[in-house]
Amino acid sequence: MNVIGVSVARNDAQEKVAGTAKYIDDYAFGNMLYGATVRSSVACGKILSIDTATALKISGVAGVFTYRDVPGKNSVPLVFGDYPFLAENNVLFYGQPVALLVADSEETARHAARQVRVEYEKAPAVFDVLEALKKDSPKIYGDNNVFKKYDIIKGDIAKGFKDADVRVEDVFTTNYQVHCYMEPQGMVADPQPDGGMAVYGTMQCPFYVHDAVAAILGVSQNRVKIVQTTTGGAFGGKEDVPSVVAGHSALLAHLTKRPVKIIYTREEDFHSMSKRHPSRVEIKYGAKKNGKITACSVRYILDAGAFSTLSPIVLWRGAVHSAGPYDIPNVKIEALAVATNKVPCGAFRGFGQPQATFANESLIDKLAEKLSISPLKLRRLNMLGIGSETATGQKIEKSCGFKKVIDTVVEKAKWDKIYLPPEKRSGRVKTGIGVAAAFYGVGLGAGGRHLDRAGSYVQIQKDGAVLVAIGNTEMGQGLLTVVSQIAAEALGAPYDFIKVMLPDTTRVPDSGPTVASRSTLMSGNAVKNACEIIRRNIDRTVLGMAGVRKGASYKGEVCSDGKNYFIKGAPKKKINYFELVKKCYAARVNLSSNGWYTGEEVDFSDVTGQGKAYYVYTYSATVAIVSVNTETGEVDVKKIVSGHDIGRAINPQQCEGQIEGGVMQAAGYALTENLVLKDGIIQNPNFAGYLIPTPDDVPEIVPVIVEEAYSDGPYGAKGLGESPMITPAAAIANAIYNATGWRVYSLPATPEVLTALRANFNHGRRHKICTERKKG
Repeated sequence: MNVIGVSVARNDAQEKVAGTAKYIDDYAFGNMLYGATVRSSVACGKILSIDTATALKISGVAGVFTYRDVPGKNSVPLVFGDYPFLAENNVLFYGQPVALLVADSEETARHAARQVRVEYEKAPAVFDVLEALKKDSPKIYGDNNVFKKYDIIKGDIAKGFKDADVRVEDVFTTNYQVHCYMEPQGMVADPQPDGGMAVYGTMQCPFYVHDAVAAILGVSQNRVKIVQTTTGGAFGGKEDVPSVVAGHSALLAHLTKRPVKIIYTREEDFHSMSKRHPSRVEIKYGAKKNGKITACSVRYILDAGAFSTLSPIVLWRGAVHSAGPYDIPNVKIEALAVATNKVPCGAFRGFGQPQATFANESLIDKLAEKLSISPLKLRRLNMLGIGSETATGQKIEKSCGFKKVIDTVVEKAKWDKIYLPPEKRSGRVKTGIGVAAAFYGVGLGAGGRHLDRAGSYVQIQKDGAVLVAIGNTEMGQGLLTVVSQIAAEALGAPYDFIKVMLPDTTRVPDSGPTVASRSTLMSGNAVKNACEIIRRNIDRTVLGMAGVRKGASYKGEVCSDGKNYFIKGAPKKKINYFELVKKCYAARVNLSSNGWYTGEEVDFSDVTGQGKAYYVYTYSATVAIVSVNTETGEVDVKKIVSGHDIGRAINPQQCEGQIEGGVMQAAGYALTENLVLKDGIIQNPNFAGYLIPTPDDVPEIVPVIVEEAYSDGPYGAKGLGESPMITPAAAIANAIYNATGWRVYSLPATPEVLTALRANFNHGRRHKICTERKKG
């Protein structure tokens, strides 16, 4: 291998460091207007009137528009299609878009939007999932407020619990998490001379946006062009909601016949954009005295907010993984996505799994304690391996480095030297160590099988430079670099001469969404496929130059060192890459090709939840070492060892960066990121009140990469992006328990939560405290 497994420099680093990369707010067009959104000021109600008179009198205002001005369909084309671009007769959450205003400056647009008066007739609202599930609750969706329900049934759950010697059960809850990408949502729409529309913006899924813009304008898709600009972070938050922002900017541009830019403020982004779903997980385990788990039942509830958006898909992934990475013969999982009058939730790194993993791994530790065996031993007794079955009955048949992951992280964390039972800890500030494990289905699997495909286009140009086109996006994770490495390896070309285009839907093939850690597997394989077609033409040319006639039998192999080609067995007779390209062009050899890749077939029953849910899984384990001030409740994360079986590390340094970033994002989820709502309204919509980790909070992070190659992955790779987010919060919670004996049942575990746990502990109530959160 020439560049696979090598930590080459990121090929987008220079422009970002030098400040030459163009983010969406850097774009400007002649005669451009600025859009602003008029949003609902109530959580639930009927729109009685919209008074625009005052706003329209303000100098510079070009118009105010409502759903009546939409020429196409007033619904975002995503899953259920229940989210309107603009509210029609009713609003279902605070911050829902009601009208759009456009003016000649950003300041004027925002000021004028505040002058639009909307009169509402308030309606009863519901802010809690359990309240929403009651028969007499206000109805937001259908007759039961359930957007989606999944059932997974394996074996005989009643028998499994009957056979158990020990049973444990509990309820765990998690709060919202905000994506906190550096660059808020933004789009610029530019009407085209032919009547079409071009939209530029920060996004993950250009073809989702493409569908949405065509829908709201009521035009054929070949009249719409979507271009992803350099994107300043996403983490799932720019998967679904950019379709709304793009639809709004395109509508205003269509109506005014002028370019229109919409850039959200941080507060607007907080109030109106999707979040990680709050959750309630009711979970129960049964096990034999020897530690073998006999049964697991889970009731997994996600607070979806007012519209479904991606909740059905998030729910599915969380449900499939909610019994953990263990071989359990009897499983029953009920999963519900419930409607409430709050901001809609959507995709977030981990996609429903961090919530389920926090509950699952916390109860695994509690089960180990009740069995009087170590948390590590219990996990090792029940962990998935080749030949074992997941909760969906899927047999693990390939690429499973789970045992090596756990063994390595435990060794590097020096578990055996640090671990003590909680009752043996002493002092005001106590040290604790905790572990959590998970598996992660790569790609969309059975939950989105129609989207697990990717296209590519690769061309070697006359000077040897290589142009690669894919529909997946770079949003900071390093995809452009990884795809460049795959192309360079497959072609035998120098890495520095590979360029991957930023997606433009008129110029790149649809590669599916950039989500679910699927891009390396899907687009990587599509690019490799195209390159291998070109490489065969190159190899034939090399053989021809060596005197091997076309069609003749030849046992030699054409090799490359990344600069030269040569025939195996004759390495001294090298042909320079650039010279060979010239000869290929002179000989009219085709050096361009399309590539296509589809994921493996899955066989899954939506009725029983049994079957092959994903093609392949990554495996992860995290050990957290913390110190807890038992008087103040402050937690200091000292060290995190986080290990991941990712198949093959195309770029080890980037993989380590992904792990480090995921660990810190998860630490914030575990300890500090507490979004407060009252009557459905966010009370802390900025970084002054919503606390994310800072550089001062970064502990020692030890990334561990395990490579158990996946035969269908590009050079054995599976994927990594989501996995680092899934286990650290649970490991931190378990470490807090190991330090103090206080079991954390709700995230985030703020100092206020822990001091409340201490008070209950000191009063002899060693069971859980359900953290009081302001309803809403």
